[in-house]
Amino acid sequence: MPEAKILIVEDEQAITNFLTAVLQGEGYSVVSASSGEEAMLMAASHMPGLILLDLGLPDMDGREVLRYIREWSDIPVLVVSAHQEENDRIACLDAGANDFIPKPFGNGELLARIRSSLRQREKTLVRYAAQESSYTNGGLRIQYARREVSADGVMVHLTPIEYKLLVLFARRPGVVLTHAFILEEIWGPFAKDSQLLRVNMANIRRKIEANPGDPRYIQTVIGVGYRMADG
Repeated sequence: MPEAKILIVEDEQAITNFLTAVLQGEGYSVVSASSGEEAMLMAASHMPGLILLDLGLPDMDGREVLRYIREWSDIPVLVVSAHQEENDRIACLDAGANDFIPKPFGNGELLARIRSSLRQREKTLVRYAAQESSYTNGGLRIQYARREVSADGVMVHLTPIEYKLLVLFARRPGVVLTHAFILEEIWGPFAKDSQLLRVNMANIRRKIEANPGDPRYIQTVIGVGYRMADG
């Protein structure tokens, strides 16, 4: 299983470069943002597994970014800040941060806290998925607890975004989901790129459909969106 993608939100390039080197050395994929606005866009478009968030951003307080993310996602957010006052820590935790790491910090401590947050996130996902053991629609089967998908008995490899899209439809069979709804659910409220959605839908159909041009499962509602055919 590949390591998680981590979004670093930090306006000091030297710190970003240092953190990137440390995290990539541990096998993590890294993207970065140097402002609050860029961070919100990156969080929605990249759907990282974890966010390292500095509070002192040039265009806004990092807590605004945290509150925005918590409106639509439970991505683990670790606040990394030079502010060490108890009130700052409490405010961040109350706003939805998973952890607060004061600067300066050691590499070992940072990596341990990242691993801890990712493990907790994975346990939460497993518990949630276990509530619904599987979904079956004709030859399509989703094993939620294992995050496994098969089509006509053949295992299918989906990217994390493709899997989220498929599950979104599977949990609402027969319901037409608009382009805007899908974009917001998967990429966040600022997402507007319908081409990104079309590309992912084409990839999913190529992987699960015997004839992608005449899909059995996820059907196109022209000009509106998509729906999962009733099983």
